Amino acid sequence: MPIAENQVVSLHYRLTEGGQPVESSFERNQPLHVLIGHGNIIRGLEQALLGREVGERFNVSVPPELGYGPRQGDMIVRVPKKYFSHAGQLRPGMLVPLALKNGGQEWVTVVKVGMTAVDVDRNPPMAGKTLDFEIEILAMRAASSEEIAHGHAHGPDGAHAH
Repeated sequence: MPIAENQVVSLHYRLTEGGQPVESSFERNQPLHVLIGHGNIIRGLEQALLGREVGERFNVSVPPELGYGPRQGDMIVRVPKKYFSHAGQLRPGMLVPLALKNGGQEWVTVVKVGMTAVDVDRNPPMAGKTLDFEIEILAMRAASSEEIAHGHAHGPDGAHAH
């Protein structure tokens, strides 16, 4: 049976960008479990999974417009240091959480550290990049009505994990 919307797919992936390794579930032996058709993974990877079958191994190259989008120049902003925990340890290139006024947080990349403020890039780290995936489809099952209502997979067997 081919992969379609409202199915939970378990897969291993290896992600590289520009020939450099980024991350891999193979080495950790922790497959990704994803509910197809609900925007839980980047669009280009989800599209590449549709119609595939358990046991398939394939490579797919995802352009920025189907991944994390193009880099946006207006996403570099200056933020007072008080919004960072461990502000004294910040260095350019670090990916760090930024405390938001609503109590949440956003991951940003440090560009420059000043005396009272930090310049950060709010673009996703993989924005503007072509992402190369090696995929192995391990298993597939119908999503439960609860998973569909929640919009995400609850694990390999459908057990509720949150």
